[in-house]
Amino acid sequence: MRGRALPLTLRLYRGASSAAALLAPAWLSYRVRKGKEDPARLAERRGRASVDRPDGPLVWVHGASVGEVISVLPLIERLDARGFRVLLTSGTLTSSRVAERRAPPGVIHQFVPLDARGFMARFLDHWEPELVLIAESELWPNLIAELGRRGTPVVLVNARLSERSARRWGKLPKSARALLSRVDLCLAQSEEDAGRFRGLGTHRVEVSGNLKFDTPPPGADPADLQRLSRAIGKRPVLLAASTHEGEEEMVIEAHEMLVSKIPDLLTIIAPRHPERGEEVAALAQSGDLNTRQRSLGELPDRETDVYVADTIGELGLFYRLAPIVFMGGSLVEHGGQNPIEPAKLGSAVLHGPHVWNFSDTYERLDAEEGAFVIGDALGLARAVYALQKDEELRGHTIDSAYATVTALGGALDRTLAAIEPYLIQIRLQRR
Repeated sequence: MRGRALPLTLRLYRGASSAAALLAPAWLSYRVRKGKEDPARLAERRGRASVDRPDGPLVWVHGASVGEVISVLPLIERLDARGFRVLLTSGTLTSSRVAERRAPPGVIHQFVPLDARGFMARFLDHWEPELVLIAESELWPNLIAELGRRGTPVVLVNARLSERSARRWGKLPKSARALLSRVDLCLAQSEEDAGRFRGLGTHRVEVSGNLKFDTPPPGADPADLQRLSRAIGKRPVLLAASTHEGEEEMVIEAHEMLVSKIPDLLTIIAPRHPERGEEVAALAQSGDLNTRQRSLGELPDRETDVYVADTIGELGLFYRLAPIVFMGGSLVEHGGQNPIEPAKLGSAVLHGPHVWNFSDTYERLDAEEGAFVIGDALGLARAVYALQKDEELRGHTIDSAYATVTALGGALDRTLAAIEPYLIQIRLQRR
């Protein structure tokens, strides 16, 4: 990149991905059938824009999925307020809906193209961004190569690289160095992340902190909150948030253990992928549990054991109703989900051992007694029972969680300060 020959592995990848692009229509059709693509916007996945490029300086911000998009929204708001037009891309249906609801009105959302050489070239020919901000760890070879060929500055924001990912890249050191040496600036979440990026050949690395700590907690419709609160009444509530396949069974098992001691317990399960709502409801019903689904417009009543929250963008509503939250993706080997939002909204956090996606955050929460580790259904049941019955323990845990995540803020200002030279350069070029 930038005139240097690519390593053989990356040349092979570029050739293979170009050949695979011929199969893109079949692959995208399959994903449409699975409910993972918007059939009206498939052309975007092949690099064909669905709207015109706006006039003026354009900053392209990319976040892979919901978490990344939410984390960069405050940054996008700041850029928008300063007069920069923003193109926001993501790769999932759910993230596109979050962008539609929460991004500033002038922000353009597109689905990121599949990482094929022709798709990326077509995309960049149309949009011609002056600066590219890539959230976290989206290092697609054709994307980086095309940007390098055009000399477009690339900044990794909120960058993270798990030990597992670093080991994988470490097996291809020349490829990792060829990609990461093209990155103009890497703004890492932590010193550990920064060290991994430097070790793989990233030239300029700074620690800016985690943007997720500066993201406002998700909102909730006041009318919906009132309706649900009235329906639940004074019942104790356990929320299992962003659960993955294999975890719902453990949550249901924990509920069955708990009802002998907390007979009026309501367990709310919010699957990470809402389209799994029927599957989750069927699991609960197979255990003879009275179950209702949010997506069907149902509210829990006094007989409801499990309420399946299978809608998009309503976690803020359920966090406000649940003083105890189990964060999913952590009892299975997924890497955990973001605990910052429930901590900001007054919940005690429980999680499994597999939290490498947010390892620093969970370590701080655990150390400050704002969260607790559980290993299985029995551990979950015991922790919920202890927190439910001991008001002092629950209050201490909630207060500690809030204090911990609040103290870790400031990444947004540091990120803006770091990219300021690029923004000034864009202004000067436009003049």
